[in-house]
Amino acid sequence: MKNHLAGFFGLSGVDSHENRRAIKVGRLFEWPMILIAFWIILEWYIDVKGMAPLLTLYSDWIIWGFFVIEILVLSLLVDNKSAFLKNNWGGLVIIIWGLPWLWDVFPMAGGFRILRLLVLFSMLFSMSNSARKILSHNNLGTTLMVSFLVVVFAGTIMATVDPGIETPLDGIWWAWVTVTTVGYGDIVPVTTIGRIFAGFLILLGIALFSMLTASFSAFFLSESENKLTAKEIENSQKLEKLQEKISSLEGKIDELLAKK
Repeated sequence: MKNHLAGFFGLSGVDSHENRRAIKVGRLFEWPMILIAFWIILEWYIDVKGMAPLLTLYSDWIIWGFFVIEILVLSLLVDNKSAFLKNNWGGLVIIIWGLPWLWDVFPMAGGFRILRLLVLFSMLFSMSNSARKILSHNNLGTTLMVSFLVVVFAGTIMATVDPGIETPLDGIWWAWVTVTTVGYGDIVPVTTIGRIFAGFLILLGIALFSMLTASFSAFFLSESENKLTAKEIENSQKLEKLQEKISSLEGKIDELLAKK
């Protein structure tokens, strides 16, 4: 599912059938990409509020440069270069239409900055893929990381799209309260878009905490099962030793009877 969705946005990354070096380097780019996805949202908020225009200018060039470096490095490492570029056309679009110089010459082209949010969708698909594996692997660390990223992303987005939430910190607080289904009501969305987004976040919060509960339960159950398994192995070893001793005694008894 994740591969199909990421492929739809042209951000499939390195194919799993590629050489090991390309796959390893592709994975190394994942964490910086998550940080960039978060920064893109934060930069969007700073730009909308009209704060630090020089910072956003330098930031645009740094983000664009990172995309260029990623595409160039991975293109050189993969064996099937044409297939890689075809499956990652989204990155090429971001590089071509996301050139900050183009926005200065053609202000209308600045709207293409939103294309960089494709990275956010790609990261969310990756996280959802990890989330689906949590119950089978009892990966509590991944669960907590997914929860943290969801709260930060959702809170920052809400601070941008809804005037009822003034700062990213307020947005993160609101997202935390919403995801946990506590709902203090001290900070609330006031627009229709904000309320729709809040509704999705509430459903996501219910699912997320259900996964956390199930994951913790599975963890403690697996610990109990491991102890029981270890005890059974220990008892089995004791029975084997006892059986060996009995067999040895039977052999000695047979020898004694044969001498008589």
